[in-house]
Amino acid sequence: MDERIKKVILNLQKNNMAGYFVENKEELIQLIDTLMKSGEKVGCGDSATLEETGVFDFIRNNNFIFYDKHQSGLTSDEKREIYLKNFDVDTFLTSTNAITLDGKLFNIDGNGSRVAPMLYGPKQVIIVGGINKVVDTVDDAVYRTRQIAAPLDAKRLKKDTPCTKLDKCIDCRHKQRICNDFVLITGQFVKDRIKVIIINQSYGF
Repeated sequence: MDERIKKVILNLQKNNMAGYFVENKEELIQLIDTLMKSGEKVGCGDSATLEETGVFDFIRNNNFIFYDKHQSGLTSDEKREIYLKNFDVDTFLTSTNAITLDGKLFNIDGNGSRVAPMLYGPKQVIIVGGINKVVDTVDDAVYRTRQIAAPLDAKRLKKDTPCTKLDKCIDCRHKQRICNDFVLITGQFVKDRIKVIIINQSYGF
């Protein structure tokens, strides 16, 4: 673990959040398995990182009650029902757009269904991020999210926003805009409710 990651984990702890470091996705799955109990209710946010690392498959293939928003054929009402259930889960799994050196988490969301349970509800929130998500400052976090992550995510979601064509954010007011909720988490009341796992590889946007 290099000095930057040590600093991030120390500062997460100062902000009442737990920090972990793993070398690869195999170690990630092993760690997540120790942080969750069989039979737990589990929710999730959209996350390329969790898809790429096999976390979603791990949850689906083990003894958890998984409110899986990625099931095919869900109606908008069914998705909304899942989003509301996420507030009462034992564990909410997601990634983050950026992690700062001083132990803060920054995220941009479209409808709030990912960031809202991060803020309140679930007994614990496990956040997984590759080393590509680690930035120096909050300003760097905002820049990274708006100019790198958001355009790539808009493309993944097949949006028709300007950023999908320009590969950069121009602060549009398009009806399909996904940059609606800007959330900076600087700490927690409940110690270690949020657990941040940093992987020593690049994943997600």
